[in-house]
Amino acid sequence: MHESFGSFIAQVAEVSVDNKGVLKVHRVVCAVDCGKIVNPDTIRAQMESGITFGLSAALYGAITLKDGRVEQGNFHDYQLVRMQDMPAVEVHIIDSGEPPGGVGEPGVPPIAPAVANALFAACGARVRSLPMTADKIKAALKKG
Repeated sequence: MHESFGSFIAQVAEVSVDNKGVLKVHRVVCAVDCGKIVNPDTIRAQMESGITFGLSAALYGAITLKDGRVEQGNFHDYQLVRMQDMPAVEVHIIDSGEPPGGVGEPGVPPIAPAVANALFAACGARVRSLPMTADKIKAALKKG
């Protein structure tokens, strides 16, 4: 759950982990209370894009250094969530009657914790740093 810009966002994820520690996000359910609904299609699109952006950080968002320089120079060598990796996303919009709030950024912060909690529920691995790589998941499983 997250609150910012006068909006409240809650997200829950469904995930699986294979025997190599590879995490797959199958579904995300998002509830958003951003006050008075002005354009539900825009709200939905902003939540979906925020979830996509946040998943990219949660699953792949590593910046690495080599010889004092960042290795990722542009999008060709910085992994993002692709269409085939994108889970099903459900967005439920609450019409609370409050003044309209923001919907640009608030969809991003709750996705990584939602995925981390789903990962823990699925296999008992508590990964506490991003990105949630197979190596980190396997190490967390060994720790118990």
